[in-house]
Amino acid sequence: MTTNPAAPRRVQSDNSWEETMGFARAVAVGDRVLVAGTTPVVRGVLQGEGDPYEQTKAAFGNALDALKRFGLGPEAVVRTRMYITHARDVDAVGRAHKELFDTVRPVATLVVVSGFADSRWLVEVEVEAFGTSGASGDLGGESA
Repeated sequence: MTTNPAAPRRVQSDNSWEETMGFARAVAVGDRVLVAGTTPVVRGVLQGEGDPYEQTKAAFGNALDALKRFGLGPEAVVRTRMYITHARDVDAVGRAHKELFDTVRPVATLVVVSGFADSRWLVEVEVEAFGTSGASGDLGGESA
């Protein structure tokens, strides 16, 4: 029996929300990889509490770790979405995004939302990427 190369491939992280809500951290179909909403929580610990710049870097770090499981890096990113809880954080979140993706220049969306499941989270991100990929194993970081 041969494996269908077009079949979705999924990776999980150690995030308890994935099991509770029944979702994957990232899914690849063909050359497209979608990374679920990702927060600045690493191995159960919030990174950069109160600091939108550090939280953005941590959240994108978690999302990029998910892409690594498919053999992809930041250069494969074609779309980012950033959800923030305060308009005052736009510059800090934008600065972190620019540092990570300035040479890549994905399309990007930034939306102010009313809040997240944990009130200490200031940002949540999503990533979409294209490139040849192959899933392997579980992810190491926790992200919601």
